[in-house]
Amino acid sequence: MEIVATEKRHQHLFRVVGCDHELWLDLLHPVEKQFVDSVLPASCLSMFTCVLQVLLPAAGLLQLQDVKKTCCEFLESQLHPVNCLGIRAFADMHACTDLLNKANTYAEQHFADVVLSEEFLNLGIEQVCSLISSDKLTISSEEKVFEAVIAWVNHDKDVRQEFMARLMEHVRLPLLPREYLVQRVEEEVLVKNSSACKDYLIEAMKYHLLPTEQRILMKSVRTRLRTPMNLPKLMVVVGGQAPKAIRSVECYDFKEERWHQVAELPSRRCRAGMVYMAGLVFAVGGFNGSLRVRTVDSYDPVKDQWSSVANMRDRRSTLGAAVLNGLLYAVGGFDGSTGLSSVEAYNIKSNEWFHVAPMNTRRSSVGVGVVGGLLYAVGGYDGASRQCLSTVECYNATANEWTYIAEMSTRRSGAGVGVLNNLLYAVGGHDGPLVRKSVEVYDPTSNTWRQVADMNMCRRNAGVCAVNGLLYVVGGDDGSCNLASVEYYNPTTDKWTVVSSCMSTGRSYAGVTVIDKPL
Repeated sequence: MEIVATEKRHQHLFRVVGCDHELWLDLLHPVEKQFVDSVLPASCLSMFTCVLQVLLPAAGLLQLQDVKKTCCEFLESQLHPVNCLGIRAFADMHACTDLLNKANTYAEQHFADVVLSEEFLNLGIEQVCSLISSDKLTISSEEKVFEAVIAWVNHDKDVRQEFMARLMEHVRLPLLPREYLVQRVEEEVLVKNSSACKDYLIEAMKYHLLPTEQRILMKSVRTRLRTPMNLPKLMVVVGGQAPKAIRSVECYDFKEERWHQVAELPSRRCRAGMVYMAGLVFAVGGFNGSLRVRTVDSYDPVKDQWSSVANMRDRRSTLGAAVLNGLLYAVGGFDGSTGLSSVEAYNIKSNEWFHVAPMNTRRSSVGVGVVGGLLYAVGGYDGASRQCLSTVECYNATANEWTYIAEMSTRRSGAGVGVLNNLLYAVGGHDGPLVRKSVEVYDPTSNTWRQVADMNMCRRNAGVCAVNGLLYVVGGDDGSCNLASVEYYNPTTDKWTVVSSCMSTGRSYAGVTVIDKPL
């Protein structure tokens, strides 16, 4: 079947060739004529997104089901955090039920990244309420929902602040940590200005005051746990030192229990910061074998492709990187001559970096993590005192200040840091020549550290990530050689288990993160 444009003086008419009889189309909106000005074979539909958006409504009106199906299949293949809401709206408009359901499920499963998009910020109030009320949202914490609400309202504050009560009705505040409620929610101006929002906050605080056995009696939509469909996950290991800086990137499929290679870095990189944000993996700074760098590369798992984004303001290697409130933070590190206390943040929407308050201590080889809306910088090395550090400090973005918290029991530079079940883990590291296999965990509610089971082997400069209720430690070095092994910690049993499948390359100083497996 083909759609053929007629001569210029009848350019509003199109002829469908290949049916039992000829059909003349006079159905396309004037603004859509520009997309169809030549012969377009149906077999090539998947190459032209804009043309598909023209053909799909026409195919629906003419009951050309094969054409409509092809259009929907292509749009489904293009689902991404930045466009899924638009595709969902388009599918709804043209009664493409299957595409609508798949786009909606995609938005729920990728909620944390979807809310960073312009499409989310431009949604209407009914659409936002519908999305955030879903039990199927895949989120690491209810913080994601609260921060999404605040971002949406602030996008057009004068008009939208009147909707705060309606929105907060769907935020499950009782499921948030008490510290986050006090330090973030209670201090939010939009909450303070709404009596209904303050009532929801009081409800949440009452929930936390109740004994555990009585909480089940306090039933409301806001105390109900969300029950998302778990997406398959991949662990991505980027670059590293083996023994020199490398470009290699490999992924571990948790379901298939195997490793596979993906697109290499554009250039050699080790000692970089690594985060997963807005559906992309960011490799931040690091060392290329000759220089400490300011460059930042992003990896799109769907396209299996790397591209560059804005450079940091400062050169940094052995830095920490984390995501807080939709911003990517680069913390401390080493610039080639001195350890750094400076911290900068990246706004993905403006593609710009800006400095925030510096830490109280210079920290290279620092580990970072986010718990309860606070950014923690753990241990590291202070070049001024020439000592590995046991000190820890946390950053409050609202106050733009760093505060010391309880110290670890031991000095740790090059420790792996991960967050699991709202607890902060410091894994391995070293104090001078002594490489550790000990692990300790920080509980923000009591401001205390405690020891948990040792790893099976000593590791420093290893990558750490949490997935499926387990804490994974990847590679690193034991003081004499780089490691290809991976092990995971189960907090329920307080035991470490070595994964049977090793990386293809032993590497330390690699970036490690967990992503959703591309559909």
